[in-house]
Amino acid sequence: REQTLNQLLVEMDGFETNSGVIVIAATNRPDVLDPALMRPGRFDRQVVVPLPDIRGREQILLVHMRKVPVAGDVKAEVIARGTPGFSGADLANLVNEAALIATRRRGETITMADFTGAVERMVAGLEKRKRVLNAKERRVVAHHEMGHAIAAMSLPGVDTVHKVSIIPRGIGALGYTIQRPSEDRFIMTREELENRMAVLLGGRAAEHIVFNHFSTGAADDLSKVTSIARDMVTRYGMEAKLGPVSYDAERPSFLAGVPSPAGWHERSFSDRTAHAIDQAVQHIVEDAFARIVALLEQQRHVLEHGAALLLERETLDETDLKGLQELLRAASADIAAQ
Repeated sequence: REQTLNQLLVEMDGFETNSGVIVIAATNRPDVLDPALMRPGRFDRQVVVPLPDIRGREQILLVHMRKVPVAGDVKAEVIARGTPGFSGADLANLVNEAALIATRRRGETITMADFTGAVERMVAGLEKRKRVLNAKERRVVAHHEMGHAIAAMSLPGVDTVHKVSIIPRGIGALGYTIQRPSEDRFIMTREELENRMAVLLGGRAAEHIVFNHFSTGAADDLSKVTSIARDMVTRYGMEAKLGPVSYDAERPSFLAGVPSPAGWHERSFSDRTAHAIDQAVQHIVEDAFARIVALLEQQRHVLEHGAALLLERETLDETDLKGLQELLRAASADIAAQ
């Protein structure tokens, strides 16, 4: 391996003068490249191809949708808006998955519902209808998911709720709440991050209010919330007591050389500061939880109504959620009047 690398370096920028020769290379693992390859005189220019934005996703979808019979209600722009973070390969797979769903129902064309089902399958996993929950677990899951949904519908700057379901999916998901962003986001304010944390904690808060217990169903939510809170403190300088200081060094860029070994992290602050960071993270999460508990307690009747509806129908779509949205608005108006 070393001999091959050395010979490649010699051929690219060695003792011989080669004119008119251009070397072009491509990789999806620039983090494992030898730093010598990236020095001046070798690969002088690096062209990074990021994930496509909303317009890019729309154009990619149009290319793949030409190969399949698509119904008139299908809009590539709407699908692109609901697939942030999808790569070109993901979008190609999305079209294939939608075609398979249409084939299973013996449809002649692929409808918007087929694309919606394909997105849900790729994001949340395959439905596990044979995984039967007992009555108590179904009630807990229904209130948990409705807690997420009501939090998302009540707080500003949060992605729109597209669907809520208590049908198990994937390996461990007993229910899911799918949110559809209206646009690509590149920066977020502290208020928006706090609202996102509140939505993630909405399920745990609903369980606490209704059943007065905590279950294992919020494990993934807590992991995401803790990660957001720690980034707020250590990377974004959003904690007043610790000041506008970055305590978590930016991860090495792929094109900056070989990153640190996995699991090893250099700490550039004292044990006292580490303790303060832990306390700040805990306070941010606790404040977010207390905030969403207070909100759901005010909307307790909407929470119970939505959970009962979810237990009856198992899945609530945008039409059903609009009805809940109207109830939330009416309840908020009554609270404001009081």
